[in-house]
Formats: sequence, structure tokens, C-alpha cells
Amino acid sequence: MRPMLPQPRLGTMMAADSMNDKVEEDEVDAFCVNAAKQAIIAVGIATSGRTEILSRTVDLVAHQTRLPDLVVICPATSGDVDPASIEGLAFCSVVRTGERGLTIQRNRILSAVGDADIVVFFDDDFFPQADYLAEVEKIFAQNPDIVATTGRPLRDGANGPGLSVDDAMAVIRDADLKHPSSPTIATTYGTYGCNMAFRGGLIRRHALLFDENLPLYGWQEDIDFSRQLAPFGRIVESNVLRGVHLGVKGGRTSGVRFGYSQIANPVYLIRKGTMSASFALSLVRRNVIANLARSIWPEPWIDRRGRLVGNFLALMDLVLRRISPRRILGLD
Repeated sequence: MRPMLPQPRLGTMMAADSMNDKVEEDEVDAFCVNAAKQAIIAVGIATSGRTEILSRTVDLVAHQTRLPDLVVICPATSGDVDPASIEGLAFCSVVRTGERGLTIQRNRILSAVGDADIVVFFDDDFFPQADYLAEVEKIFAQNPDIVATTGRPLRDGANGPGLSVDDAMAVIRDADLKHPSSPTIATTYGTYGCNMAFRGGLIRRHALLFDENLPLYGWQEDIDFSRQLAPFGRIVESNVLRGVHLGVKGGRTSGVRFGYSQIANPVYLIRKGTMSASFALSLVRRNVIANLARSIWPEPWIDRRGRLVGNFLALMDLVLRRISPRRILGLD
């Protein structure tokens, strides 16, 4: 039986840098765990340059039918979080400012989730349906063999010019009235980084971390992290884990850097052993063909020519045996 812990101080915000109420990281459990609930759910959100969008995401988390026990936000700078957005919440919130880079920031989050049973990661521009956390809890409770789960967004702005807040909220309101008639759980290769949940105990037991050799946007960090859990159980996606991914275009890396990552990161993960050669080859082939085909008439929201240049630089480095995900730090 889990030991009884002190009840949380509702609406508490804790920080490791510029906030007034400073609480040591090993005190998070004592203040932020609600022992009355069967599972402890922590939600982590890494963010950079999207203060207003983040505030809307936090508000949607605050209106979940099953509230989280803890929310950990990791901004790249203190200005990325509006303090008003995390005041008066009915659960604890922790702010841990970290160096810019998705993998670095998500590791900062992992250091602050304490003994959470379930760790949920949302992108700062993912708007979860009101029952998202309730469904996550149910999936893990009813399926002990599942180690990671994810959902496919109802709409995904990452595949287009992006969605406005109003458009996303309209989808959310419509979906509130339409719960899936046939809930499904299906095995999938890896989780989708905008919304994914893991068993916290396995993360701690095996000392799992996001790979900081995948810098900045950390492309394919979601596959890399979730595949580290594959030896211990099933990775699944479910149609009851619903939400909208705005796919906001601000706050991302350059086209050249991203194009380099499209090749360098899969190559690195093949060598690491967390991505199969067949999966990586399909991914690389699809992206290079898309960049080549659309470079003449590119979409206004994608730097196809920059990506194609990045693809070329990565292929040259592959031939010269110096390819590395971290080389994007030296590119414009």
C-alpha cells in the first residue's frame, strides 16, 4: 500500500529560479501528491516562445474531468510562462526553467515529477479533450501490460499551416458531444510527442531519459524515448485519447537545421538501437521526396528549400562519416 502523504497545497507554484516561493525538488512529493487518488498523474509541458498558447493549454488541463495531481512546466526562459495562468489551480504546479531544447526541457520535467505513477507529456500547443487524463488513467489501470500510450489528434495543424485557437476550440467543443462509439486500443511503433503518457515507475526503475544528443526541436525524441520502454510491455494508441494539435509555426528551428535532423536523427537512432532501419529508411525517404517534390512550389508555412539543403548537408556528412544530430547547432 502506498504510504499516506500530506495533502497538497492547492494552487501552489514552485520554481527553481526566479519565483518567490522556492521549494527544493525533493520536497515536490510532500507538497504535490494527492494520496486520496489511486494513481498519481503528473503532466509535463515544455515550452518556448508561446506564452499565450501555453496559458490556454494550462486552462484546458485545469478543466479535465480527472485533474492531474501535479503539472510541471519547463520554459526556456521565465518570460515563457504567464504567472497568472498558474495561479489558483486546484492542483500543484511546478515551474522549472531549463536550457532551450525539447529533450533538455523534458528531462527537467522528469526530475520534478516525484513518484508519479503516470507521466503525461503535452506539447504547449496541444489542447486535450476534457476526458483525456481520465481515459489515460483507465487505460493503464485496465491494461497492466501497457507501458506507453498516445492518441492521434482530432486535427493536427502540424500537417498544414497550423490551427488558430478558435478553430481548435471549435473542434474540442464538437468532440465533447461525440465520444467514440467503439473505443479502440492498438499497438503502435512509438508515441506521438504532442500527447503521450508513460508508466512513471518504469521510467524511474530503468533511469530513462530523453536523449539530449537530439538538440533543439529534438526530432524523433518521442520515438526514441518510447522505444526504450518497448522491452517491458506494449506501446499503444487509442482513439479515446483525443485532442487538437495546433501545430503553431513559431518557436521552431530553421528549415536547414530541420532538414539536417530529418536524416541525422534517424541515422543516430539506428546506431543507438531505438529505431529500426526499416522504420528509419521509410521516414527518411518520405521526407526527402516531399522536400524535393515541393521545393519548386513550396507551401508558404514550410521552408522546403531550406529543408532540402539540410537533407543534402546531412547526406554529405553521412558519406564523410561525420554525421551527428548535434551538428545542427553549427548551422543557421
